Amino acid sequence: QVQLVESGGGLVQAGGSLRLSCAASGRTFSINTMGWFRHAPGKARDLVATISWSTGSTYYVDSVKGRFTISRDNAKNTVYLQMNSLKPEDTAVYYCAATRGATTTWAYEYDYWGQGTQVTVSS
Repeated sequence: QVQLVESGGGLVQAGGSLRLSCAASGRTFSINTMGWFRHAPGKARDLVATISWSTGSTYYVDSVKGRFTISRDNAKNTVYLQMNSLKPEDTAVYYCAATRGATTTWAYEYDYWGQGTQVTVSS
């Protein structure tokens, strides 16, 4: 089992920045890819970004490219999501997830999930 704990959410004005953290514990050696997803009211849970645990290669959805950066610190078993130039439409609960399988953009293929952290961007 892998446990994931997010932190770093909060309220910020449009144009501001936040950094989310996701600390992994347990059988972290089994993790292949980490991802950040977000779930806004009335919408589906959407992928934001992924990062390979071993190679560090990344993927971003178009709506966050150039504004968000996903990174990892293997020594700390932690993944980060630096969010800059935040917009009101970025408001959502952000979830960290991990998969033992191949890198994927599909939420259902992730094996482990954190509890989520609220990000609210005011206009």
